[in-house]
Amino acid sequence: MPIISRIKPVDLTATKNVFVSAVRFATSTGESCPPFGDELKTSAQEQIEYMLGEDEDMPSVMADDEVKSVVRMGLSRIFSTFEKQLSSLVLESVIASDTAEANILQCVSDLEWMCSILPKMELMKDFVSSWAGMSGGILGILADKKLESAMWGLKVKLIEVSGKALEAVGYGNVILSAPIRVQLLKSWLPYIREMKPLLDSKGTEDTSFPHKMDEDLCQSIEGAIISLVLALPSNDQADILADWMEADQVSYPDLSEAFEVWCYRTKSAKRRLAEGLRRVDNTTVSLE
Repeated sequence: MPIISRIKPVDLTATKNVFVSAVRFATSTGESCPPFGDELKTSAQEQIEYMLGEDEDMPSVMADDEVKSVVRMGLSRIFSTFEKQLSSLVLESVIASDTAEANILQCVSDLEWMCSILPKMELMKDFVSSWAGMSGGILGILADKKLESAMWGLKVKLIEVSGKALEAVGYGNVILSAPIRVQLLKSWLPYIREMKPLLDSKGTEDTSFPHKMDEDLCQSIEGAIISLVLALPSNDQADILADWMEADQVSYPDLSEAFEVWCYRTKSAKRRLAEGLRRVDNTTVSLE
């Protein structure tokens, strides 16, 4: 079994070469996987994690345009494979296939792994921008009747990946325009709100049901959504909070904190506006 993890390169060029090779193996997918693909891919991912955490040359390597390009190409390759595999799930011949589910889960696992290393390379924005752009298509496929009672593990994993994107934007680690932030939030908030009670219900009906949103995941997503809402323009906040209050499920995520802050800010803004108008009127009167 090929093992390349924890190699300690001796100079900057060697570090770069080892890192680039590891990225190419770590982001290989499907037919592009070389012999011993799974083992080599795992070793490559371990090598990357080790180098990012331990190698003193990595800041210089990560600043290299060629290295960034290789990482972006690897991310693009995983996204492309993910979209193809996800689209194929609605085919009758694929839905019942354990292999198809295993393949798509592996692809989502690769995306989750990318979420763990991209922030260290200041490339998380590439991930979030792509994820926001394809979210509508992802959710459209998940809404297909053929998947209504299937692929529960995949659904939870996609919520976990979306949580990474929401955290990155909500806590300011990734800066995106307001329209893209709104798009990301309006895509996933309704789905998360729908899936949480559904998963809880299935877990109550069958205690052996393995797929659920655990407490840590729920808390991290809720906190990220609140932060994200509060960082939006006031009108967008109002739209999202109005949708939240009109929904059947308002207990999770609980956006009451965001609503209270929005109300306070709105009242304060109106008060400041009124005071400003009064000052203008008084100035006009005194000039007359």
